[in-house]
Amino acid sequence: MASHSNLSSFLSPPPSSSSSSPKSYLHPLNLSQTRFLPNGYTRTNSNSPPPRFICSAGQTGFFSKLGRLIKEKAKSDVEKIFSGFSKTRENLSVIDELLMMWNLSDTDKVLDELEEALLVSDFGPKITFKIVDSLREDILSGKLKSGSEIKEALKKFVLDLLTSKQGNKSELQLGFRKPAVIMIVGVNGGGKTTSLGKLAFRLKKEGVKILMAAGDTFRAAAGDQLEIWAERTGSEIVMPENDKAKASAVLSQAVKRGKQEGFDLVLCDTSGRLHTNFDLMEELITCKKSLGKVVAGAPNEILLVLDGTTGLNMLPQAREFNGVVGITGLILTKLDGSARGGCVVSVVDELGIPIKFVGVGEGVEDLQPFDAQAFVDAIFS
Repeated sequence: MASHSNLSSFLSPPPSSSSSSPKSYLHPLNLSQTRFLPNGYTRTNSNSPPPRFICSAGQTGFFSKLGRLIKEKAKSDVEKIFSGFSKTRENLSVIDELLMMWNLSDTDKVLDELEEALLVSDFGPKITFKIVDSLREDILSGKLKSGSEIKEALKKFVLDLLTSKQGNKSELQLGFRKPAVIMIVGVNGGGKTTSLGKLAFRLKKEGVKILMAAGDTFRAAAGDQLEIWAERTGSEIVMPENDKAKASAVLSQAVKRGKQEGFDLVLCDTSGRLHTNFDLMEELITCKKSLGKVVAGAPNEILLVLDGTTGLNMLPQAREFNGVVGITGLILTKLDGSARGGCVVSVVDELGIPIKFVGVGEGVEDLQPFDAQAFVDAIFS
């Protein structure tokens, strides 16, 4: 493990950029410039490029403290998560009615209605049948003898699935060196830029020095929107120089600047794209490679933003994006009452991709770190 004195080797100035490079806009920072100093650095062999479908996400390093802080603070925000799944709780409230007067002779009828409630809440056929079959087996074997025990077994099944599939990866994995790099991807209208801004707001509160990269070069208003978020959060931003700037060039320039000027984190916005558009999906590969050329192993996280109101329709999107660039985490947005929360379980069950954050409202603080226990308590309250 290298000593702290070797930090300069990781933060050496980038090559001088050409006149066609994106230009940087500086926003004064009035907030704390507290840095998370490294506990140590580990060199990695950067001679071999990472496989196309795998993101070289860094292991927990000097940002591990940040991950724990965010996780702990999420526990105090449970009420926001509860309010965010009101539609799901309403659909699943029938379970309490079914189990209140449950007896063994009604098992098949009760389980059929429970199955329907789960399907309506977008748990999906695969995971729904797993749950119901498990409950039926435990009931018939005598392990579950009351309605309250059945409900606790139901909650435990969902919680165990979420925790076993996600492990401890629901925390941001930001590596050992600065700058850490997060790339945000997703389809049009899913809430990418807004989620990036809210994430920046949360991280700035922990003293992280953030540089934003306006990599959405297709949507005219995207850069302006991100610039507003930069001002709002006291972050700095790299904008494209002109309308013909390539997204990969903007992201590359931002990471070079982040490396040169000692930023803790570079947040990279990208253009929204349909997961069925081959050419645009291929562009994401170019963006990912451009980041890795500046900082070995970057991006540390590739976060896919999914619109929670689409329910199980988010699954095809997640499959395609994951197949192209290797998604390391999910941000589920618009879980503010109309979404059916069972889709959360289905995505994790099928893809094994951890959920990092959920958007439960329109407020700047309404991007909440995902907590499996709080989620289960929320939908089955």
